[in-house]
Amino acid sequence: MAHRSLKNGFEELVERLNRFPQGAPPSEALFAILKMLFSEKEAGLVALLPIKPFTVETASKAWRMDRVAALSILDELSSRAILLDVGKENKEGEGNIYVLPPPMAGFFEFALMRLRTDIDQKVLGELYHQYLNVEEDFIRDLMGRGGTQVGRAFVQEPMLSNEDSLQVLDYEKASEVIETATHMGVGLCYCRHKAAHAGTSCDAPLDICMTFNGPAKSLIKHGYARSVERSEGLELLQQAYESNLVQFGENVREGVSFVCNCCSCCCEAMIGARKFASLRPVHTTNFLPEIEGSSCIGCGKRVKLCPVEALSLVAVGDSQRKKAGLDEERCLGCGICVRNCPRKSLSLTSRKERILTPINSAHRVVLMAIERGKLQELIFDNQVLYSHRAMAAVLGVILKLPPIQQALASKQMRSRYLEKLLAGMKI
Repeated sequence: MAHRSLKNGFEELVERLNRFPQGAPPSEALFAILKMLFSEKEAGLVALLPIKPFTVETASKAWRMDRVAALSILDELSSRAILLDVGKENKEGEGNIYVLPPPMAGFFEFALMRLRTDIDQKVLGELYHQYLNVEEDFIRDLMGRGGTQVGRAFVQEPMLSNEDSLQVLDYEKASEVIETATHMGVGLCYCRHKAAHAGTSCDAPLDICMTFNGPAKSLIKHGYARSVERSEGLELLQQAYESNLVQFGENVREGVSFVCNCCSCCCEAMIGARKFASLRPVHTTNFLPEIEGSSCIGCGKRVKLCPVEALSLVAVGDSQRKKAGLDEERCLGCGICVRNCPRKSLSLTSRKERILTPINSAHRVVLMAIERGKLQELIFDNQVLYSHRAMAAVLGVILKLPPIQQALASKQMRSRYLEKLLAGMKI
């Protein structure tokens, strides 16, 4: 493999990260972060990896090295949670599947999901703050572009009425994610851990953020999360409810990989939801709080607790009396305000139009890629073409999209093959 300078290796890694639909805008802070997490050699090698999940053989071919050497590097990167090894556990790597997760939700967080001595987590936390909270370009790109976002809010299930409890769908319940996961891990809240190094963290529970299924299996294996049974998972969910934390999880119906329990002050998702509210950076639940005006005394307790500032106190007519007012465009429908109303003046009610949630991660990624003009990166990534199954999965999602999104996909790909496929579906 040709020699790569430190600068060129990291520049190529940034270009690789920007093939994800989310993207990672270049900056000095980003390069400093990557230099803490990757070596010069690793940056150059990871820059050659495909977007889609891949095998040892794929990496070996991309890196032009023998299989044993490639497996050793892949396992080292997985041990530091830079890669996730989500396939079979086999010392020879037979059947192993690896994936480079995006920075968020991904290897940025994983680096602070446990206490470590191999990197200076205080310095890393400061760099994250600079890149994510001061510069803002990354969070704006992550949460403010396109109609499909990475994450969605879950409703606090105990706050639903008996009637709404019957209407809520399984994928809308964090408890159902816990009940049905093949693996469940719990790690430190990356956001509050980062804030703790800056001396600004709150007193919300720290060891409470949840990962599920394949990603959980990998993080548990390498010590970045601890394995928990369903019963403890449900207990932690109840603790999160009582601590007024918002359940923010992967925006899919099937195979949810994470549910974070977010405070309003430290957590990137809630900070982003407030800063970029007009861009709808977090998909809401299918519920809204309804205010019973005659019993509301305008105490302001719920206003202070709303994580996205969707509640305010408004005057009642010409009187000096005030009551709670709701900005439906900002509201996540989490139910925290309902839980904390001392006079029970609020209740959750169904939204007039249901929020659409992608079926699975492939569906979500394709939608995000189309909306952000990056579908060609996903489809024509050289290594993706090594797998007909990967191509078939992506095309399968596209063929099920509404006509407008299919047209956008076709335009981005400029593919006669896709145009013929789409034309053949017209009635």
